[in-house]
Amino acid sequence: MKNVTEAEFDAEVLKSDKPVIVDFWAEWCAPCRQVAPILEEIAKEHADKLTVVKLDVDAYPTIAGKYGVLQIPTLNVYKGGEVVKQIIGAKPKSMLLRELEGII
Repeated sequence: MKNVTEAEFDAEVLKSDKPVIVDFWAEWCAPCRQVAPILEEIAKEHADKLTVVKLDVDAYPTIAGKYGVLQIPTLNVYKGGEVVKQIIGAKPKSMLLRELEGII
C-alpha cells in the first residue's frame, strides 16, 4: 500500500478511475497497526477493482480535517472524487468486506 502525501492526494485519490480506500492512520495508533495487514490483503486480492492508500494524520492533518476524520483508524472510500463510505475503527476482514459490498 502506498503512503500518499497532501500533494498527491488529488491525483491519487480524487482523480482515480477506480474506487480508493484511504486509511487515515498514525504511527502510534495500535488499532491502525492491527488493520494494516488486513487492508494489505484486500488491496492485493482486489487490485483490479480498487486502490488502497494510507495517509498519516500526524503528517497531513489538513486533509484529515477536511474529510471529518476525528478518530483513527478511519477508512474513507472515495469514488469519483467523493466520499461514498466511511468506516471507523479496526474491524476484522469479514466485516470490512461486508462494509465494502457494492464497491468491490
